[in-house]
Amino acid sequence: MRLLIQNILRVVLFIPCMVFANHAVNPDNLAGLHLDWIDKKASPTQNFFAYANGNWQKHHPIPAAYATWGMFHVLDEQNQIVIKKILETAAENSTHTTDPTLQKVGDFYFSGMDIAAINATGITPLQPEFDRIQTIQTLNDLQHTVTHLHQIGVDALFSFGQMQDFKDSNNVIGVASQSGLSLPDRDYYLKNDAKSQQIRHAYIQHVTNMFVLLGDKKTVAANEASTVMTIETALAKASMSRIEQRDPHAIYHIKDLAELQKITPHFSWQNYFSGINHPEIKQINLATPVFFSALDAQLQTVSLANWKIYLRWHLLSSFSAFLSQPFVDEDFTMIKTLTGAKELLPRWKRVLETENGALGFAVGKLYVQDTFSPSSKMATQKIIHDIRAALKKDLTNLAWMTPATRLAAIKKLDMMEDRVGYPDIWRDYSSLNIDRGPYVLNVARTATFLINRDLNKIGKPVDKNEWDMTPQTVNAYYDPSMNRLNIPAGILQPPFFDPTAPAAVNYGAIGFVIGHEMTHGFDDQGAQFDGFGNLHNWWASSDLKKFKTATDSIATQFSQYRVAKNVHVQGKLVMGEAVADLGGLTLAYRAFHATDAYLLAQALGGFTPDQQFFLGAAHVWANNTRPEEARRRAIVDPHPPALFRVNGTLADMPQFQQAFGVNSNDMMHNKAHSTIW
Repeated sequence: MRLLIQNILRVVLFIPCMVFANHAVNPDNLAGLHLDWIDKKASPTQNFFAYANGNWQKHHPIPAAYATWGMFHVLDEQNQIVIKKILETAAENSTHTTDPTLQKVGDFYFSGMDIAAINATGITPLQPEFDRIQTIQTLNDLQHTVTHLHQIGVDALFSFGQMQDFKDSNNVIGVASQSGLSLPDRDYYLKNDAKSQQIRHAYIQHVTNMFVLLGDKKTVAANEASTVMTIETALAKASMSRIEQRDPHAIYHIKDLAELQKITPHFSWQNYFSGINHPEIKQINLATPVFFSALDAQLQTVSLANWKIYLRWHLLSSFSAFLSQPFVDEDFTMIKTLTGAKELLPRWKRVLETENGALGFAVGKLYVQDTFSPSSKMATQKIIHDIRAALKKDLTNLAWMTPATRLAAIKKLDMMEDRVGYPDIWRDYSSLNIDRGPYVLNVARTATFLINRDLNKIGKPVDKNEWDMTPQTVNAYYDPSMNRLNIPAGILQPPFFDPTAPAAVNYGAIGFVIGHEMTHGFDDQGAQFDGFGNLHNWWASSDLKKFKTATDSIATQFSQYRVAKNVHVQGKLVMGEAVADLGGLTLAYRAFHATDAYLLAQALGGFTPDQQFFLGAAHVWANNTRPEEARRRAIVDPHPPALFRVNGTLADMPQFQQAFGVNSNDMMHNKAHSTIW
């Protein structure tokens, strides 16, 4: 189960960042500048993204199995090849190894790759779960079954999990939140434009086809699909939007048992807590109370027969990708509709992705042993230190910030932790049972293991050694409740950093990334948490008003951008990432200018050091995206599209405009000029 209130606030780069290795910088390295990516037919003053990356886009079409393809994916592909060899070796040796971790890693991969066995068993491994649903006769039976499904990773009706207490960051509490939908977001159910209606029609057909694969007659399956859509639409109408959920106060409501029962009188929370083996829980964060009130009304009005249909669907939907080929193919049919991908990923990639989610830290330990060097970790920490110094200087000199707020901001920065590479303590999987099949049962058992592991944290102090991303992940994140940025080993390698490239290029890429993560501690969400990770206002009211005005201007700016012809970027959804992009790149620029490398930098390939810097920043975002995926991301993704992470950010930077001779009437000049740091 994935309940992740804190993931709503936890901010990730969605891009990799690279670090300096122990190689000599070659200031004449034209390859490191990627001049072959540049499209000289495009104007840098009108569309810098197209100018910097146009030729790369032309020569790197999206592979058929992907919805988008960029430098992020290039690096991930390299990591997958490394991990594939690790998993294949483990699978070959798992039957006679004495290492329990290798046995689990190897057997999981073997079961996922055993296509003949998977196809032969079909739906059979899940039949006991379907039988359990069919035995429901009362509302109590329904609740009991929902509780069980939650324990195997099926988020029917709602989600339950654990979170760091927003107002007491040393403790872990339980949290219940809206869920129960199969489409990516509530907007897919509620919008009435032609594309949304088309997707809903495709979804109903998809659910129908899945019920037919289960053995239902087509007419019965069609009625069942309509029932699923009706229930999910009602849940969607009661759900908060992603923009509303960006406010941590809006998703934080501590309720005791009596208060919970008042909101949902037809759902017994005490029985639920007992059912998940935690009867000691007496209060939780009910993140979305309005949703739960609506859910309780649904429990009264929806028939048990229809709830059975809904639960059958969510069980099947949760596990269809791990079943026989007909279910896998139909599952991909809906993915194709939503993302525009043309074909399934190769099986080994799908199994690898699943195993990374299931046994990620076991795989990560093997990955780190094979790939990660101490020198990379040390080099990354050095760069983080330099960017931190640039941000501290900026906070010290900000003209609009009053002294009390300035001191609090600097204190928060000083308290900010950074973690690089991998956790100091590896996750223990000893109690998890993995064998050579069936694959879907390995997936279900792992889901139960991970869910119970999370639930067992409730009521206990926060384990600050925990990581939320595995070491092999090509990404990074800042966690406001921890006041910490984490950079996994998986992103600390080429092609996102060239140790022989000019310093300007590397500062434009890595400096951007590290500055981005640090700035998240002071974006519209992060700024609401203090240095201890508590939801606490440390701003003077006058400063907060100025800050909100500045962030609102960025939201307004990005709301003007469009993707997939007529789909607008949601400025208030992408505000935090856009603020971090602008702050991160500004900090990287200032940090570069404070180095000896800048003093010694020379023009290269006809580009000044500052121009090299901005090319390095833009190259990070080289990317092609299918229209369907662009539309989906505009609805669900808090990150701006790659095009606007470049053009929108640079249009607010006078340093860029000076470097490339941008005039006030050019497209790469934002007349409103959003400024924060």
